[in-house]
Amino acid sequence: MSHIFPRHTKQLPPTAVRGEGCYLYDQDGKQYLDGSGGAAVSCLGHGDQTVIDAVKAQLDSLAYAHTGFFTSEPAETLADLLIKHAPGDLDRVYLVSGGSEAMEAALKLARQYFVEKGEPSRGRVIARKQSYHGNTMGALSAGGNAWRRAQFGPLLIDMSHINPCYEYRLKHDDESPEEYGLRAANHLEEELLRVGPENVMAFAAEPVVGATSGALTAAPGYFKRIREICDQYGILLILDEVMCGMGRTGSLFACDQEGVSPDILCVAKGLGAGYQPIGAMLCSRQIYETIENGSGFFQHGHTYLGHPTAAAAGVAVVNAMLDRNLIPRVKTQGDTLMAALEAKFGQHPNVGDIRGRGLFQGVELVADRATKAPFDASRKIAGRIKTAAFNAGLICYPMSGTIDGQNGDHVLLAPPFIISDDQIDELVSKLSVAIDTVLQS
Repeated sequence: MSHIFPRHTKQLPPTAVRGEGCYLYDQDGKQYLDGSGGAAVSCLGHGDQTVIDAVKAQLDSLAYAHTGFFTSEPAETLADLLIKHAPGDLDRVYLVSGGSEAMEAALKLARQYFVEKGEPSRGRVIARKQSYHGNTMGALSAGGNAWRRAQFGPLLIDMSHINPCYEYRLKHDDESPEEYGLRAANHLEEELLRVGPENVMAFAAEPVVGATSGALTAAPGYFKRIREICDQYGILLILDEVMCGMGRTGSLFACDQEGVSPDILCVAKGLGAGYQPIGAMLCSRQIYETIENGSGFFQHGHTYLGHPTAAAAGVAVVNAMLDRNLIPRVKTQGDTLMAALEAKFGQHPNVGDIRGRGLFQGVELVADRATKAPFDASRKIAGRIKTAAFNAGLICYPMSGTIDGQNGDHVLLAPPFIISDDQIDELVSKLSVAIDTVLQS
Protein backbone atom coordinates (compact mmCIF):
# COMPACT_ATOMS: atom_id res chain seq x y z
CA MET A 1 0.00 0.00 0.00
CA SER A 2 1.41 3.36 -1.04
CA HIS A 3 1.45 6.44 1.13
CA ILE A 4 2.20 8.69 -1.85
CA PHE A 5 -0.45 11.31 -2.61
CA PRO A 6 -0.79 10.76 -6.39
CA ARG A 7 -1.94 13.29 -8.97
CA HIS A 8 -5.09 11.24 -9.51
CA THR A 9 -6.32 9.01 -6.70
CA LYS A 10 -8.25 6.73 -9.07
CA GLN A 11 -5.51 6.28 -11.66
CA LEU A 12 -2.50 4.87 -9.87
CA PRO A 13 0.56 4.91 -12.16
CA PRO A 14 3.13 2.17 -12.71
CA THR A 15 6.56 2.53 -11.16
CA ALA A 16 9.31 3.91 -13.39
CA VAL A 17 12.56 2.07 -12.73
CA ARG A 18 14.91 2.96 -15.58
CA GLY A 19 15.46 5.50 -18.32
CA GLU A 20 17.65 5.21 -21.40
CA GLY A 21 17.76 7.71 -24.24
CA CYS A 22 14.22 8.45 -25.42
CA TYR A 23 12.68 5.61 -23.42
CA LEU A 24 11.42 4.94 -19.92
CA TYR A 25 10.79 1.48 -18.44
CA ASP A 26 8.40 0.41 -15.71
CA GLN A 27 8.67 -2.28 -13.05
CA ASP A 28 7.39 -4.93 -15.47
CA GLY A 29 9.94 -4.03 -18.11
CA LYS A 30 7.45 -2.29 -20.42
CA GLN A 31 9.07 0.32 -22.66
CA TYR A 32 7.58 3.78 -23.23
CA LEU A 33 8.73 6.29 -25.85
CA ASP A 34 8.94 9.64 -24.06
CA GLY A 35 7.18 11.71 -26.69
CA SER A 36 6.64 14.71 -24.44
CA GLY A 37 9.81 14.71 -22.36
CA GLY A 38 7.53 14.29 -19.35
CA ALA A 39 6.29 17.88 -19.44
CA ALA A 40 8.84 19.20 -21.95
CA VAL A 41 11.57 18.50 -19.40
CA SER A 42 13.77 15.66 -20.65
CA CYS A 43 15.46 17.50 -23.49
CA LEU A 44 18.65 15.39 -23.36
CA GLY A 45 16.82 12.12 -22.88
CA HIS A 46 17.36 9.76 -19.97
CA GLY A 47 20.64 8.47 -18.60
CA ASP A 48 22.96 11.17 -19.97
CA GLN A 49 26.25 10.18 -18.37
CA THR A 50 27.90 13.59 -18.68
CA VAL A 51 25.17 15.27 -16.63
CA ILE A 52 25.06 12.40 -14.14
CA ASP A 53 28.82 12.65 -13.63
CA ALA A 54 28.59 16.43 -13.12
CA VAL A 55 25.95 15.97 -10.41
CA LYS A 56 28.00 13.26 -8.70
CA ALA A 57 31.14 15.39 -8.77
CA GLN A 58 29.31 18.33 -7.24
CA LEU A 59 27.91 16.15 -4.46
CA ASP A 60 31.45 15.06 -3.67
CA SER A 61 32.53 18.66 -3.09
CA LEU A 62 29.47 20.64 -1.95
CA ALA A 63 25.85 19.57 -2.02
CA TYR A 64 24.22 22.67 -0.51
CA ALA A 65 24.97 26.10 0.89
CA HIS A 66 22.28 28.64 1.76
CA THR A 67 22.40 31.79 -0.36
CA GLY A 68 21.81 33.90 2.74
CA PHE A 69 25.44 33.11 3.54
CA PHE A 70 27.23 31.91 0.39
CA THR A 71 27.28 31.86 -3.37
CA SER A 72 28.79 28.85 -5.13
CA GLU A 73 30.96 28.17 -8.16
CA PRO A 74 28.31 26.23 -10.14
CA ALA A 75 25.68 28.92 -9.50
CA GLU A 76 28.07 31.63 -10.69
CA THR A 77 29.05 29.57 -13.74
CA LEU A 78 25.45 28.88 -14.70
CA ALA A 79 24.50 32.54 -14.36
CA ASP A 80 27.44 33.58 -16.56
CA LEU A 81 26.53 30.94 -19.14
CA LEU A 82 22.90 32.02 -19.34
CA ILE A 83 23.69 35.73 -19.59
CA LYS A 84 26.32 35.09 -22.27
CA HIS A 85 23.57 33.78 -24.54
CA ALA A 86 20.61 35.80 -23.25
CA PRO A 87 18.83 38.35 -25.45
CA GLY A 88 18.91 42.12 -24.99
CA ASP A 89 20.26 43.57 -21.77
CA LEU A 90 19.31 40.71 -19.47
CA ASP A 91 22.12 40.78 -16.96
CA ARG A 92 21.23 39.03 -13.69
CA VAL A 93 20.05 35.50 -12.87
CA TYR A 94 17.98 34.41 -9.89
CA LEU A 95 18.21 30.62 -9.57
CA VAL A 96 15.17 28.80 -8.17
CA SER A 97 13.81 25.25 -8.13
CA GLY A 98 11.23 25.34 -10.91
CA GLY A 99 8.96 27.28 -13.22
CA SER A 100 6.30 28.35 -10.74
CA GLU A 101 9.00 29.72 -8.45
CA ALA A 102 10.58 31.59 -11.35
CA MET A 103 7.28 33.24 -12.31
CA GLU A 104 6.47 34.05 -8.69
CA ALA A 105 9.85 35.75 -8.37
CA ALA A 106 9.27 37.64 -11.63
CA LEU A 107 5.95 39.06 -10.46
CA LYS A 108 7.34 40.11 -7.09
CA LEU A 109 10.43 41.66 -8.64
CA ALA A 110 8.27 43.64 -11.07
CA ARG A 111 6.26 45.02 -8.16
CA GLN A 112 9.29 45.88 -6.05
CA TYR A 113 10.95 47.55 -9.05
CA PHE A 114 8.12 50.03 -9.41
CA VAL A 115 7.85 50.61 -5.67
CA GLU A 116 11.55 51.47 -5.54
CA LYS A 117 11.18 53.64 -8.67
CA GLY A 118 8.59 55.71 -6.86
CA GLU A 119 5.60 54.42 -8.84
CA PRO A 120 3.69 52.46 -6.17
CA SER A 121 0.37 52.67 -8.04
CA ARG A 122 1.70 50.13 -10.55
CA GLY A 123 0.55 46.77 -9.22
CA ARG A 124 -1.59 45.21 -11.93
CA VAL A 125 -0.51 42.47 -14.32
CA ILE A 126 -2.03 41.84 -17.72
CA ALA A 127 -1.68 38.32 -19.11
CA ARG A 128 -3.56 36.21 -21.64
CA LYS A 129 -6.46 33.79 -21.62
CA GLN A 130 -5.46 30.19 -22.15
CA SER A 131 -1.98 30.75 -20.74
CA TYR A 132 -0.28 28.77 -18.00
CA HIS A 133 2.29 30.35 -15.72
CA GLY A 134 2.49 27.94 -12.80
CA ASN A 135 0.60 26.65 -9.79
CA THR A 136 1.68 28.92 -6.95
CA MET A 137 -0.88 31.60 -6.16
CA GLY A 138 0.76 34.52 -7.97
CA ALA A 139 1.65 32.42 -11.00
CA LEU A 140 -1.83 30.84 -11.07
CA SER A 141 -3.36 34.31 -10.91
CA ALA A 142 -1.36 35.31 -13.98
CA GLY A 143 -2.38 32.14 -15.80
CA GLY A 144 -5.50 32.35 -17.90
CA ASN A 145 -6.80 28.79 -17.91
CA ALA A 146 -10.33 28.88 -16.51
CA TRP A 147 -10.41 25.24 -15.39
CA ARG A 148 -7.14 25.46 -13.43
CA ARG A 149 -8.25 28.71 -11.76
CA ALA A 150 -11.89 27.91 -11.00
CA GLN A 151 -11.86 26.37 -7.52
CA PHE A 152 -9.10 28.68 -6.29
CA GLY A 153 -10.80 31.88 -7.44
CA PRO A 154 -11.30 33.39 -3.97
CA LEU A 155 -7.57 33.05 -3.30
CA LEU A 156 -6.28 34.58 -6.53
CA ILE A 157 -4.96 38.08 -7.22
CA ASP A 158 -7.06 40.23 -9.55
CA MET A 159 -5.30 40.39 -12.92
CA SER A 160 -6.42 41.18 -16.46
CA HIS A 161 -6.52 38.56 -19.22
CA ILE A 162 -6.73 39.49 -22.89
CA ASN A 163 -7.37 37.13 -25.81
CA PRO A 164 -4.46 34.92 -26.84
CA CYS A 165 -2.85 35.16 -30.25
CA TYR A 166 -4.71 32.14 -31.63
CA GLU A 167 -4.60 32.31 -35.40
CA TYR A 168 -6.45 29.04 -36.04
CA ARG A 169 -9.56 30.21 -34.21
CA LEU A 170 -9.43 34.00 -33.93
CA LYS A 171 -8.02 35.27 -37.23
CA HIS A 172 -10.67 36.63 -39.59
CA ASP A 173 -10.83 35.12 -43.06
CA ASP A 174 -10.12 38.49 -44.67
CA GLU A 175 -7.03 39.18 -42.51
CA SER A 176 -3.44 38.32 -43.35
CA PRO A 177 -1.45 36.69 -40.54
CA GLU A 178 0.39 40.00 -40.07
CA GLU A 179 -2.85 41.97 -39.83
CA TYR A 180 -4.21 39.53 -37.30
CA GLY A 181 -0.99 39.66 -35.26
CA LEU A 182 -1.27 43.44 -35.05
CA ARG A 183 -4.93 43.30 -34.03
CA ALA A 184 -4.26 40.64 -31.40
CA ALA A 185 -1.35 42.64 -29.94
CA ASN A 186 -3.42 45.80 -29.77
CA HIS A 187 -5.73 44.11 -27.27
CA LEU A 188 -2.96 44.87 -24.78
CA GLU A 189 -3.19 48.60 -25.43
CA GLU A 190 -6.97 48.48 -25.16
CA GLU A 191 -6.76 46.82 -21.75
CA LEU A 192 -4.05 49.21 -20.59
CA LEU A 193 -6.25 52.15 -21.43
CA ARG A 194 -9.24 50.52 -19.74
CA VAL A 195 -7.53 49.95 -16.38
CA GLY A 196 -5.18 52.95 -16.57
CA PRO A 197 -1.56 52.53 -17.69
CA GLU A 198 -0.37 54.10 -14.43
CA ASN A 199 -1.79 51.08 -12.57
CA VAL A 200 -0.08 48.38 -14.66
CA MET A 201 3.36 46.97 -13.94
CA ALA A 202 3.77 44.16 -16.47
CA PHE A 203 2.46 42.07 -19.33
CA ALA A 204 3.20 38.34 -19.05
CA ALA A 205 3.13 35.85 -21.92
CA GLU A 206 4.59 32.59 -23.20
CA PRO A 207 6.35 33.07 -26.57
CA VAL A 208 4.99 29.67 -27.57
CA VAL A 209 2.06 28.59 -25.40
CA GLY A 210 2.53 25.10 -24.02
CA ALA A 211 0.31 22.97 -21.83
CA THR A 212 -2.99 24.83 -22.10
CA SER A 213 -3.01 25.53 -25.83
CA GLY A 214 -0.73 22.96 -27.43
CA ALA A 215 2.34 24.69 -28.91
CA LEU A 216 0.49 27.81 -29.97
CA THR A 217 2.84 30.14 -31.86
CA ALA A 218 2.24 33.87 -32.28
CA ALA A 219 1.31 35.48 -35.61
CA PRO A 220 4.10 37.39 -37.40
CA GLY A 221 4.87 40.73 -35.77
CA TYR A 222 2.74 40.07 -32.69
CA PHE A 223 5.52 40.24 -30.11
CA LYS A 224 7.25 43.18 -31.77
CA ARG A 225 4.03 45.17 -31.39
CA ILE A 226 3.69 43.93 -27.79
CA ARG A 227 7.22 45.19 -27.08
CA GLU A 228 6.34 48.60 -28.57
CA ILE A 229 3.24 48.90 -26.38
CA CYS A 230 5.15 47.96 -23.24
CA ASP A 231 7.78 50.58 -24.00
CA GLN A 232 5.20 53.23 -24.85
CA TYR A 233 3.38 52.85 -21.54
CA GLY A 234 6.39 52.06 -19.38
CA ILE A 235 5.39 48.56 -18.35
CA LEU A 236 7.63 45.52 -18.09
CA LEU A 237 7.50 42.59 -20.51
CA ILE A 238 7.74 39.25 -18.69
CA LEU A 239 8.25 36.28 -20.99
CA ASP A 240 7.56 32.84 -19.58
CA GLU A 241 9.84 30.37 -21.35
CA VAL A 242 9.53 27.72 -18.66
CA MET A 243 8.23 25.20 -21.19
CA CYS A 244 9.22 26.63 -24.58
CA GLY A 245 12.73 27.85 -23.71
CA MET A 246 16.15 26.22 -23.37
CA GLY A 247 16.40 25.07 -26.97
CA ARG A 248 12.93 23.53 -27.19
CA THR A 249 11.79 25.67 -30.16
CA GLY A 250 15.12 25.72 -31.98
CA SER A 251 16.93 28.57 -30.23
CA LEU A 252 18.26 28.66 -26.68
CA PHE A 253 15.71 31.34 -25.81
CA ALA A 254 12.39 31.16 -27.66
CA CYS A 255 11.98 34.94 -27.84
CA ASP A 256 15.04 35.19 -30.10
CA GLN A 257 12.85 33.93 -32.94
CA GLU A 258 10.36 36.72 -32.29
CA GLY A 259 13.05 39.39 -32.52
CA VAL A 260 12.27 40.81 -29.08
CA SER A 261 13.93 40.97 -25.69
CA PRO A 262 11.97 40.96 -22.42
CA ASP A 263 12.68 42.84 -19.22
CA ILE A 264 12.26 39.64 -17.21
CA LEU A 265 12.53 36.11 -18.57
CA CYS A 266 11.74 32.80 -16.84
CA VAL A 267 13.13 29.38 -17.68
CA ALA A 268 13.02 25.97 -16.01
CA LYS A 269 12.13 22.45 -17.23
CA GLY A 270 14.78 22.01 -19.95
CA LEU A 271 17.34 23.90 -17.87
CA GLY A 272 17.79 20.86 -15.66
CA ALA A 273 16.57 18.31 -18.21
CA GLY A 274 15.08 16.34 -15.34
CA TYR A 275 18.43 15.61 -13.70
CA GLN A 276 17.83 18.20 -10.98
CA PRO A 277 14.92 20.53 -10.18
CA ILE A 278 16.01 24.00 -11.26
CA GLY A 279 14.61 27.17 -12.77
CA ALA A 280 15.81 30.71 -13.30
CA MET A 281 14.50 34.24 -13.54
CA LEU A 282 16.64 36.60 -15.65
CA CYS A 283 16.20 40.36 -15.37
CA SER A 284 17.58 43.42 -17.10
CA ARG A 285 20.45 45.51 -15.83
CA GLN A 286 18.05 48.43 -15.28
CA ILE A 287 15.79 46.43 -12.97
CA TYR A 288 18.72 45.07 -11.01
CA GLU A 289 20.34 48.48 -10.61
CA THR A 290 17.08 49.98 -9.38
CA ILE A 291 17.08 47.46 -6.51
CA GLU A 292 20.84 47.74 -6.01
CA ASN A 293 20.71 51.54 -5.76
CA GLY A 294 17.55 51.50 -3.66
CA SER A 295 16.90 49.11 -0.79
CA GLY A 296 19.61 46.71 -2.00
CA PHE A 297 17.45 43.80 -0.96
CA PHE A 298 14.98 41.76 -3.04
CA GLN A 299 12.26 40.98 -0.54
CA HIS A 300 11.77 37.41 -1.63
CA GLY A 301 13.52 34.07 -1.25
CA HIS A 302 13.40 30.29 -1.00
CA THR A 303 15.48 27.76 0.89
CA TYR A 304 16.90 26.15 -2.23
CA LEU A 305 17.83 29.27 -4.21
CA GLY A 306 21.01 28.73 -6.20
CA HIS A 307 21.32 25.12 -5.05
CA PRO A 308 24.88 24.09 -5.99
CA THR A 309 24.02 20.56 -7.10
CA ALA A 310 21.07 21.74 -9.17
CA ALA A 311 23.22 24.50 -10.69
CA ALA A 312 25.93 21.99 -11.58
CA ALA A 313 23.33 19.96 -13.46
CA GLY A 314 22.17 23.12 -15.23
CA VAL A 315 25.70 23.94 -16.36
CA ALA A 316 26.18 20.42 -17.70
CA VAL A 317 22.81 20.48 -19.49
CA VAL A 318 23.30 23.86 -21.20
CA ASN A 319 26.85 22.99 -22.20
CA ALA A 320 25.64 19.67 -23.62
CA MET A 321 23.10 21.50 -25.78
CA LEU A 322 25.73 23.90 -27.06
CA ASP A 323 28.72 21.57 -27.39
CA ARG A 324 26.77 18.79 -29.12
CA ASN A 325 25.00 21.16 -31.54
CA LEU A 326 21.67 19.92 -30.24
CA ILE A 327 19.83 23.19 -30.80
CA PRO A 328 20.33 23.13 -34.60
CA ARG A 329 19.26 19.49 -34.37
CA VAL A 330 16.00 20.61 -32.75
CA LYS A 331 15.17 22.53 -35.93
CA THR A 332 16.07 19.59 -38.18
CA GLN A 333 14.19 16.99 -36.17
CA GLY A 334 11.36 19.44 -35.64
CA ASP A 335 10.94 19.68 -39.41
CA THR A 336 10.97 15.88 -39.58
CA LEU A 337 8.34 15.61 -36.86
CA MET A 338 6.12 18.25 -38.48
CA ALA A 339 6.35 16.49 -41.85
CA ALA A 340 5.44 13.16 -40.25
CA LEU A 341 2.47 14.70 -38.43
CA GLU A 342 1.28 16.39 -41.62
CA ALA A 343 1.60 13.16 -43.57
CA LYS A 344 -0.35 11.17 -40.98
CA PHE A 345 -2.92 13.72 -39.82
CA GLY A 346 -2.96 16.48 -42.45
CA GLN A 347 -6.21 15.18 -43.96
CA HIS A 348 -7.58 13.50 -40.84
CA PRO A 349 -11.26 14.46 -40.43
CA ASN A 350 -10.77 15.12 -36.72
CA VAL A 351 -7.50 17.07 -36.81
CA GLY A 352 -8.08 20.79 -37.17
CA ASP A 353 -4.60 22.22 -36.71
CA ILE A 354 -1.02 21.01 -36.54
CA ARG A 355 1.28 23.67 -35.14
CA GLY A 356 4.42 24.46 -33.21
CA ARG A 357 8.08 25.21 -33.56
CA GLY A 358 11.15 23.00 -33.23
CA LEU A 359 10.48 19.95 -31.07
CA PHE A 360 7.48 21.64 -29.48
CA GLN A 361 4.41 20.74 -31.51
CA GLY A 362 0.70 20.31 -31.01
CA VAL A 363 -2.24 18.63 -32.71
CA GLU A 364 -5.67 20.19 -32.12
CA LEU A 365 -8.56 17.77 -32.40
CA VAL A 366 -12.04 18.72 -33.62
CA ALA A 367 -15.39 17.02 -34.05
CA ASP A 368 -15.89 18.77 -37.40
CA ARG A 369 -12.94 19.87 -39.49
CA ALA A 370 -15.01 22.22 -41.65
CA THR A 371 -16.60 24.18 -38.80
CA LYS A 372 -13.74 23.70 -36.27
CA ALA A 373 -16.36 22.58 -33.74
CA PRO A 374 -14.73 20.85 -30.75
CA PHE A 375 -15.75 17.51 -29.32
CA ASP A 376 -18.29 17.60 -26.51
CA ALA A 377 -16.31 18.03 -23.29
CA SER A 378 -18.17 15.10 -21.73
CA ARG A 379 -16.32 12.73 -24.07
CA LYS A 380 -13.02 13.52 -22.30
CA ILE A 381 -11.12 13.00 -25.55
CA ALA A 382 -7.72 14.22 -24.35
CA GLY A 383 -7.66 12.11 -21.19
CA ARG A 384 -8.66 9.01 -23.11
CA ILE A 385 -5.98 9.62 -25.74
CA LYS A 386 -3.38 9.93 -23.00
CA THR A 387 -4.44 6.54 -21.62
CA ALA A 388 -4.59 4.87 -25.03
CA ALA A 389 -1.16 6.21 -25.98
CA PHE A 390 0.31 5.09 -22.68
CA ASN A 391 -1.11 1.62 -23.20
CA ALA A 392 0.53 1.62 -26.65
CA GLY A 393 3.90 2.56 -25.13
CA LEU A 394 3.88 6.30 -25.86
CA ILE A 395 4.07 9.15 -23.36
CA CYS A 396 2.44 12.29 -24.77
CA TYR A 397 0.75 15.35 -23.23
CA PRO A 398 -2.94 15.65 -24.19
CA MET A 399 -5.07 18.36 -22.56
CA SER A 400 -8.70 19.41 -22.69
CA GLY A 401 -9.98 22.98 -22.54
CA THR A 402 -7.84 24.22 -25.44
CA ILE A 403 -10.33 26.89 -26.52
CA ASP A 404 -11.63 28.32 -23.26
CA GLY A 405 -10.56 26.08 -20.40
CA GLN A 406 -13.57 23.82 -20.89
CA ASN A 407 -13.91 23.03 -24.59
CA GLY A 408 -11.39 21.75 -27.10
CA ASP A 409 -8.71 19.06 -27.05
CA HIS A 410 -5.09 18.92 -28.14
CA VAL A 411 -2.02 16.72 -27.87
CA LEU A 412 1.31 18.38 -27.03
CA LEU A 413 4.54 16.72 -28.20
CA ALA A 414 7.97 17.65 -26.84
CA PRO A 415 10.36 14.72 -27.31
CA PRO A 416 14.04 14.72 -26.33
CA PHE A 417 16.38 16.61 -28.67
CA ILE A 418 18.17 13.33 -29.41
CA ILE A 419 15.11 11.68 -30.97
CA SER A 420 15.91 9.78 -34.17
CA ASP A 421 13.95 9.62 -37.41
CA ASP A 422 12.86 6.06 -36.61
CA GLN A 423 11.65 7.16 -33.19
CA ILE A 424 9.70 10.01 -34.76
CA ASP A 425 7.97 7.43 -36.95
CA GLU A 426 7.27 5.34 -33.85
CA LEU A 427 5.86 8.38 -32.04
CA VAL A 428 3.50 9.36 -34.85
CA SER A 429 2.40 5.77 -35.46
CA LYS A 430 1.55 5.16 -31.82
CA LEU A 431 -0.19 8.52 -31.53
CA SER A 432 -2.29 7.63 -34.59
CA VAL A 433 -3.27 4.32 -33.00
CA ALA A 434 -4.25 6.11 -29.78
CA ILE A 435 -6.32 8.79 -31.53
CA ASP A 436 -8.14 6.29 -33.74
CA THR A 437 -8.78 3.94 -30.81
CA VAL A 438 -10.47 6.75 -28.87
CA LEU A 439 -12.39 8.32 -31.74
CA GLN A 440 -13.72 5.00 -33.00
CA SER A 441 -14.97 3.91 -29.60
